[in-house]
Amino acid sequence: MSTPTLGRPGPVNGRISHWFSELPTPRPSLPGDRDADVCIVGAGLTGLWTAYYLKQADPSLRITILEAEFAGFGASGRNGGWASGLVPGARDRLARTYGRDAVLDHQRAMNEAVDEIIAVAERENIDADIVKSGTLRVARTPAQATRLRHKTEADHEWGVTAAVMLTPEEAAERINIAGMTAAAYTPHCVRLQPASLVQGLAATVERLGVTVYEKSPVTAIRTGRASTPQGTLKAPVILRATEGFTASVKGLRRTWLPMNSSMIVTEPLPKEVWQEIGWAGRETLGDTAHGHLYAQRTRDDRIALGGRGVPYRFGSRTDTDGHVDSRTIAQLVDTLYAVLPQTTGARVDHAWCGVLAVPRDWSATVGLDRDTGLGWAGGYVGHGVTSTNLAARTLTDLVLGRDSRLTRLPWTGHRPGTWEPEPLRWLGVRGLYVAYRLADRHEAGGRTRTSPIATIADLIARRP
Repeated sequence: MSTPTLGRPGPVNGRISHWFSELPTPRPSLPGDRDADVCIVGAGLTGLWTAYYLKQADPSLRITILEAEFAGFGASGRNGGWASGLVPGARDRLARTYGRDAVLDHQRAMNEAVDEIIAVAERENIDADIVKSGTLRVARTPAQATRLRHKTEADHEWGVTAAVMLTPEEAAERINIAGMTAAAYTPHCVRLQPASLVQGLAATVERLGVTVYEKSPVTAIRTGRASTPQGTLKAPVILRATEGFTASVKGLRRTWLPMNSSMIVTEPLPKEVWQEIGWAGRETLGDTAHGHLYAQRTRDDRIALGGRGVPYRFGSRTDTDGHVDSRTIAQLVDTLYAVLPQTTGARVDHAWCGVLAVPRDWSATVGLDRDTGLGWAGGYVGHGVTSTNLAARTLTDLVLGRDSRLTRLPWTGHRPGTWEPEPLRWLGVRGLYVAYRLADRHEAGGRTRTSPIATIADLIARRP
């Protein structure tokens, strides 16, 4: 196997993500002023799922989606390809405000949404490489193992009884991770190809009669209208589904913080390497380090692995095409080789990055203001692939005025507050991730409890 070649001619850096083998030809832009019954801003998974369920519920609705680039340009086409049952928020904190039963139901609804994604993909003939393989979370230090046990105990308290701790030997039968001290498994997750899912869903909603305008960036949203350089779309209901790009809309710069996450993908690995690694079940893979890694084995036998890298750009700026700095690439390659030394020397074919939206209290929100007709969904803190589906069905019920189980979930109408102004925002986030890197190094010394550096950082950031 060859040495990694990123930084030398050959591998791709940026160009949105590896998940797009070819970048799609954009659909036409908004051709001047138009009107609709429902305007959706953003053709990522939140916007597309919402259009899908609204059109299913009421085929007479005139639904128009406005997208700044193309369907899946943002996190929906750049993520790690997990659709998991993780609730996008702090369950204990939400329970203190909304009650334990409401959070228990939210957890059940998230687990059910995993299967709903599978069902829709089958019904609409969307080939997104879906395998319901579950998630294996591993610990590589005693402190990580302690956190993993606490997380599994918490899962049981919140009704995820299928989550189980594994011995290192049991986990190694699934994936042979170097230095593993503990592991946990939950079945509530699917591995998928995110660009295939979002592009397939975009084609599906168009077949249903939804109008999708691309290269039509919305610069301002007001009651009854969404403004673009090409014209204004008027609608009594306007739903914002902009996730990590929300700060680009006038008046929303401090609403959600665009957190950066980066990924690499290897060349297809030979059979003899896979015999050493295992991973025959194609589980999604994560850890409990503060730096956090996430990975999957792709359909064509590559490893796609991600982590934080440069976490935040001053002024809530976002990238254009996903270009990653060389230091982040090197860190991700080092992580890959450390966790799976069987891959040492494997070529890295592609690196990219994207942004996910983080509310100030790290809990997602869905809502609709009936007086203004303005709605929103997002702030999924990195757990968006499944959350987008559940949020879209919640928005559908809100738009149609249906009092349902979904409209009573804790995130409906939740107000997480706003982020601090600059430069406090930049200093705080940068400091937070410096602290997490220090905490991981501190814990590597063998301590059995979470580093106090991370504990203090969590308290300052209000992170669950």
